[in-house]
Parts: sequence; structure tokens; C-alpha cells
Amino acid sequence: MYIAEHEWSAPRAAAPASSAPIACDLSPGDAAGRITSLYRRLADGEPDAATRAQAAQFLREQLDGLDVPCSLPESAQDLAAWMNANAQAVAAKYSLYLEQRAAGAPRRFFSSRAHALYFLRSVAPTKLVDGAWLYGLLPHWRNGRFSDLVRTYVEELGEGAADKNHVVLYRKLLSRYGLDPLDDLPQQLHLQGLLQLALAWNAEDFLPEVIGFNLGYEQLPLHLLISAYELNELGLDPYYFTLHVTVDNTDTGHAMRACHAVMDTLPRIGDASAWWQRVRDGSRLADAGPGTMDVIDGFDIDAEVVRILSNKSASGRGAHSDYCRVAGRKVNDWLSQPQQIPAFLDALQQAGWIKRGEPVEQSRFWGLLQGERAEMFGVFSSYELQVIHDWIRGDARRDGLPHDADAGERRRPTFRAAARNGMVASLAADASLLLDPDLELFTESLRAAEPEEREALLVDAMSPAAHWTPSGLEATRVFWRGMTG
Repeated sequence: MYIAEHEWSAPRAAAPASSAPIACDLSPGDAAGRITSLYRRLADGEPDAATRAQAAQFLREQLDGLDVPCSLPESAQDLAAWMNANAQAVAAKYSLYLEQRAAGAPRRFFSSRAHALYFLRSVAPTKLVDGAWLYGLLPHWRNGRFSDLVRTYVEELGEGAADKNHVVLYRKLLSRYGLDPLDDLPQQLHLQGLLQLALAWNAEDFLPEVIGFNLGYEQLPLHLLISAYELNELGLDPYYFTLHVTVDNTDTGHAMRACHAVMDTLPRIGDASAWWQRVRDGSRLADAGPGTMDVIDGFDIDAEVVRILSNKSASGRGAHSDYCRVAGRKVNDWLSQPQQIPAFLDALQQAGWIKRGEPVEQSRFWGLLQGERAEMFGVFSSYELQVIHDWIRGDARRDGLPHDADAGERRRPTFRAAARNGMVASLAADASLLLDPDLELFTESLRAAEPEEREALLVDAMSPAAHWTPSGLEATRVFWRGMTG
């Protein structure tokens, strides 16, 4: 982090930043490090046999240690009634939420724009492998009992359309709002994504669990509806979430197909009750790890500001001259140890460079980050600027204004209103026009391949690691035409 060369006043005694409790442990640690490592090895390419075996063992451990209740009925024959009752309950709760908002209630989920962006960033490890749990069934697409499941996977991939592929959409969302890189996310935030990837690469050994996971995950949750509503309200693109509201419907959507898939795959020979119990266990995996509300409730803006500046300290500790001091200490010295950041922030406030609870324009520190001749321009990402902006403004941040709002701006239009008025750029792209190092090689290989090799090439390109790339999108389009043609 670079601080311009200024002399700063002496601080009072520093107080550590507050740390709000969260519903589950999201802190890094040796045990949790295994989660991120395995997640990356499964997400970044085709894993070798040893890595698949590790993923299978991880699944067994999770299934053995699950402390999550099962919401499924005792009998598979009651699935349709269970699904409809769930949908009606969610609709009733959402209707009540809308009534409360219309009557003047504040946002339920997001206290500020920074809070919403924190949520989008924190759930990224799960969203970036959306649909992965069904990948292992692709080679078996000719088995009619899997048709609903394979179709669901292909629809998660947008049938090859870049503007409908769920992972493409989320990657663009991260880019639009400066939410990446994600290297410093707490390890437990990778747990749900790891479960999906482990199922993807071990589907044949965990088939009932895959089917059960799909059943639990594809039911429409209340938090999806509220998230979409409040993101739009804050001027943030809600399309990824609204798309899930439509595709997961209980009539022709993924929720209904998930129920059909269970009935189609129940054994006709052997012990169907044992199979059903494994389906029930798989559905519980869909609720394992930190959930949406855990992430939302875990937001602490004081702690997030400290985290951001602590990360910047590694690159900024040697970038300041001896003339740049805070309370008589060199800035390089302040930044030499991340644990000093809370005291450093307190010193900036005591010196008057940060005026908490006031418009950001009144804080000289903000002027170093944004505006004309900002000496630290480009040091912080758009997301990081939003967090600092909202932290400085205090309670006023509830209005949800973006960090680059014009001075005096009182209200930001919703995302949909801004889109209608041409105020936001479209993120849609024609994958066929993209420059890509793999696309030409893939299409040439596909043309030259024998039928069996051709199908293997398509399946490989539709893996969680590749389906969002131009060659993966092309493979999905070819595969889908073959299924439906």
C-alpha cells in the first residue's frame, strides 16, 4: 500500500478492530487447508486417479460426519407433495417479505453495497462450479433413466450459450465489480464447491448421493429470491440469481426434474429402500458447510477493512520514503507487520485524515484513493474501494451508494432501471467471436476424430474446468444438438 508523503498527527492509544461472531468457522487452518487444495486440483483440470480417490474419501468422511437434518419425506412416493409444499412455503414467505418492504422495512440481507459485494465474493467458490455434481453422468447420457439429470447439467451450461452458462455469468459478475482474485478467501468457503466437484469426478461410486444432492440443491430457496431483489435494489446485476429462480421452477424446471430423476432411478431389482436412504444422505450434502445466511451474517465491515489493508501492506511496506510518516513513525514501519493495521487506522482517524461518519469527500485519505491527482489511484480494487467508502461513511452507507457516486447523489437507480436507460454495459458475448488458444485446436480435433473419440472429446471439454471456455461452450452446443437432433 502506498501512502503519499505527508506528516501525520500523533494517535491516541489504538483499539483492535471488532470481530462479529459468525455461524460457522470460516477461518483458515491446517485442517481446512486440505479443502482448498483439493478443491483447486479438482476444479483446474482432469484429476488423476489418486486425486479422485482423495475426493471419494473426503465424500465418505463428510457423509459419515454429517450433522444436517434431512428434509426429504420418508418415502420417495411423497416427493411431489414435498416439493410443492416447499415451493408454497417459500412463495408465502417471499410475499410477506415484499409486503414488509413495501411498508418501509429495511433490506433484510444487505446493510450496504459493500455487504452485498462481500456476499458475492464469498460464495464464488461454490458458484464457479455450479452444476458440477452432475458432470459424471454425461458419458451415460444414452441411459434414459438419466435424461433429466443430463439435461439439467446441459442447461446449467446454458446449452452452450455464453450468456446463459452459469459459470460464465458468475465469472463476469466477479470481473464487473472487481471481486477477484479469490486467493485469500477462508478455506471453509470452498467446502460446498468441493463436495460438488468430488461428486462430479466420482459419480459412478456415489450415484444415489449425486441424485440426492441434485434433489436438495435444485429446490427454490427463499434466500435466492431475496438476494436477487436486494442486489437489484443496490444497483448490482441480479441476473445470475434471477436465472436460477426461473430454471428451478416446480413445473418444467430443475426442481421438478430432480424429483422425476429420483423416481426414474429407483431400483426395480434389489433393495430400493437402501438406495433411497443413500439419496436422502446425498440431499443432506447440499446443506453442508457455510450457507448463504452464514456468509451474510458473518460480514463485519471493520474486520474487512483491516483484512484489505493487511493484504496491501505486503506490497506497500517498502514503497514509502522516510518523509512519509504517521504519528512520527515511518509508514513503511507501520506496514511492516499486518497486526499493526488497526492501530494505523486509528492513527489516521486521530490525525483527521479519516473522518468516520462523514461524507468521504471530507476525509483526506479518501482523496488519495479517488479523485483528481489521487496519489494512490489503482492501489485498491473496485470492491476494496467500496468497503473503505462504506466504512468511512458509517450509518449513511445504508443508502447503498457506490463508491464512485457523484458528490451529492442521494439515490442510485436499480440495476434493471439503469439497464433500461442504457446506463450499464451488457456482459453478453458471442463465444464464437472470442480469441482463444484452445478453440481452433479443439474444433480441428473434433473434425478429425472417430465417433467414439469425438464423444470423449466433447465430454472432456464439458468438464467443470473447461465448459465455460469458448471450446467448452462449442462442445456443449455440439453435444446438445446430438442429444436433441
